[in-house]
Amino acid sequence: MHRTAKIAVNAAAYLLFFLFIAPVLWMLILAMKPESVVAQSLREWLFSPYTLDNFRKVLQSTNADIKLWLTNSFIVSVLSTLGVLILCAMAAFVFSRMKFAGRTFWFWLIMAGLLVPREATLIPLYLLFRNMDLLNTYFSLIAPTLAAPFGLIILKQFFDGLPEELFEAAKIDGCGWIRTWYRIALPLCRPALASLGIFVFLAAWNDFLWPFISVTDPKIMTIPVGLPVFKSQYFSTQSLPMAASAITSIPIIIVFFIFQKYIVKGIAFTGGK
Repeated sequence: MHRTAKIAVNAAAYLLFFLFIAPVLWMLILAMKPESVVAQSLREWLFSPYTLDNFRKVLQSTNADIKLWLTNSFIVSVLSTLGVLILCAMAAFVFSRMKFAGRTFWFWLIMAGLLVPREATLIPLYLLFRNMDLLNTYFSLIAPTLAAPFGLIILKQFFDGLPEELFEAAKIDGCGWIRTWYRIALPLCRPALASLGIFVFLAAWNDFLWPFISVTDPKIMTIPVGLPVFKSQYFSTQSLPMAASAITSIPIIIVFFIFQKYIVKGIAFTGGK
């Protein structure tokens, strides 16, 4: 590549990096500014004073229980992830390895769920859970996330790529379908399960629309719903809402840095098929 072109590409890469990282830096800087300081210029942004008291005040706030909402988000995200992984792995194995009448029809019927916009299901879901008196419960937050046709596609593609001889050998050795699924298929598709689990966890953690509709009890709220409530009580200051946003971002950032190689592999896997 010509040197000028290489410099232009590098400059564009650095510019994109700055554009992506700038909102995060803005959030962190304002979160560490004292409440009495209003950062309106670049000089006020970059130079002291800085403090960590805002994070302590957010966690000890009596007007909004950030810690409870973080705990709720963690419970909902973990249970949603486990539920999706178990159900999608079982369904994908059935559609990939078992022969039964109407298999293609049922598979495409499930895939048709991808064509339905999520917004179109909100009112039927709300009426269903209201009639069953299940609003304001953890079940109402978790159950709708378990229907994941996208996960079924990813895992079925992976199971389809496993050698048939492997399953025939397991059958000769006397393994039933459940044991074959648990002892042979699941360990082999661990990378696909990891990447799918990360996507489901991130989606459940950041989900706002359905929890906003189905939950009004502050004790059941997740952090995406509770955060606007907290910010509405401190609209006169910038530092506390930014500190709350920074705290709620920490679990996602930790998950990303721990599992980033699986995220990259997952994107490559789903995009390459």
